[in-house]
Amino acid sequence: MKGKYLVTTDSWFFAPDGLQYCAVYGDVEILGDAMLGISTNKGSTNWYAMVGTEANHVIVAGCQIHYAVKCLKRPIDTAKDEHSIHEGKFVKSERPSRIYFAG
Repeated sequence: MKGKYLVTTDSWFFAPDGLQYCAVYGDVEILGDAMLGISTNKGSTNWYAMVGTEANHVIVAGCQIHYAVKCLKRPIDTAKDEHSIHEGKFVKSERPSRIYFAG
């Protein structure tokens, strides 16, 4: 995989900024478990995708990747309105993009 990719995940994850996202965008490097210094068993993945730069990246387990789409241009970064109920009250807030832009 060379170039920039939009990688969607099967579940939400925490990024380095402390917020939750369901996709990450950036350069992709495929890593094996030995490169991470861990030992896996037959019930877990043995490869990972490092998305972003050495200084700012997210590592996604191969089994958590839903789609990987090569993107020639950066995806649109739009804020979304979110609605929730907190302590019985309706709360409307704006959240950043659901895509984490790594590097």
